[in-house]
Amino acid sequence: MTTEARDFIQNRTFDEIAVGDSAHLVRTLRPEDIHLFAVMSGDVNPTHVDPEFARSSQFREVVGHSMWGSVLISSILGTEFPGPGTVYVGQTLKFWRPITIGDTLTVTITCTQRFEHNHHLLLDCQCVNQDGLKVIDGTAEVMAPTQKIKRLRMAMPGITISDRQQRYLHVLELTKGMEPIPMAVAHPCDTESLRGPMQARDAGLIIPVLVGPESKIREVAEREGLDLRGVRIIDVAHSHASAETAVRLARSGEVEALMKGSLHTDELMSEVVAKETGLRTARRISHVFMADVPTYPHPLLITDAAINIAPSLEDKVHIIQNAIELAIMMGVPEPKVAILSAVETVNVKIRSTLDAAALCKMADRGQIKGGILDGPLAFDNAISLVAAKTKGIRSAVAGQADILVVPDLESGNMLAKQLEYLADALMAGVVLGTRVPIVLTSRADTAETRTASCAIAQLMAHKRRQGVRV
Repeated sequence: MTTEARDFIQNRTFDEIAVGDSAHLVRTLRPEDIHLFAVMSGDVNPTHVDPEFARSSQFREVVGHSMWGSVLISSILGTEFPGPGTVYVGQTLKFWRPITIGDTLTVTITCTQRFEHNHHLLLDCQCVNQDGLKVIDGTAEVMAPTQKIKRLRMAMPGITISDRQQRYLHVLELTKGMEPIPMAVAHPCDTESLRGPMQARDAGLIIPVLVGPESKIREVAEREGLDLRGVRIIDVAHSHASAETAVRLARSGEVEALMKGSLHTDELMSEVVAKETGLRTARRISHVFMADVPTYPHPLLITDAAINIAPSLEDKVHIIQNAIELAIMMGVPEPKVAILSAVETVNVKIRSTLDAAALCKMADRGQIKGGILDGPLAFDNAISLVAAKTKGIRSAVAGQADILVVPDLESGNMLAKQLEYLADALMAGVVLGTRVPIVLTSRADTAETRTASCAIAQLMAHKRRQGVRV
């Protein structure tokens, strides 16, 4: 195709088309084509959009909408043969076999009859797949244009398919086949903090033990239609007692994880860090956000954005080691760790760059194990290969980080919230370095976020049963 042909769209008039003339289009069905067609048409038949249902259907896999193939026929008619000015009069189609993801359709439109009195054309329409098998055939009748039309080809906006539900299900897949773990939920006295553990229960992730004022919990459940049958509720008077009791259950081994409900983080964490009765270990306590961002090829772990306000160099060693071990649990064999700063060079006036340089050298000496560290790296260099190459950065981490280590809580919290609210990231959060994993979510977080966090806690609990510690 010439440059001019790509830049312009033009038709073939009735007088320019003879019987036997034809046009072709080749297109491969991608998962995003199915999603976009379903959104546009409203056709969310589970045969097309639900992989689990599709596996039990006659086709044994997700199939594309049959009408997606017919749209390709319409595309040729409206843009090329005859092209602009064409009026669709009628169409008959027969669908011979399904279109599955990865199938390549070759669409051929051939003129079979011309009618001079009204400038109508009869067109044979054939769609075959990559194996030469007939998928669709039929006949189209159009009124062809009589005047030549040539226009600049309009640039269409780019479309990103953000399949949040699919990303959510991918997180839940981390623990597929694992039995649910007992989890104490401290003060679940509002809608989302109760809906989250109930949703996690229904997904087979946890066995919730609700700790809080029973009357308030049941009031929320009744208002929201949540089923509490069979759920253990420990009735305590207020949020502080909820935190104290939930931590005691974890310390005694009655539960294998904790979840924060509708109480302040400080209330729960003050009980967690108590020297005599809390859940401390020899490791520094830290927090990790898992962010599944539509525009990044794999999940990002962000640490620490919730616990350590201004971590020291020694604190950062523990923060990084905690995150590396979590990433390994999640199936990343040698996590790439980007230590963030405002710049990518060491500057004695910017403490985070000095810490980054020291941390990388400590990793070289085996003081931090299991990951590949690099820093300081600015955010763009950490997640964009293009940005890293533009700045001449040669690194095994730059542009492909698995873990982002932020300088302090303020920058980390702002980064995580920006990804969630501006980039549609699916977020999950968990506290590490304690005797049991702790799901520490914001009171504004949705039930979906809380459930995804429960999946990570469940994964950690099962790994700990195997002797793995983080």
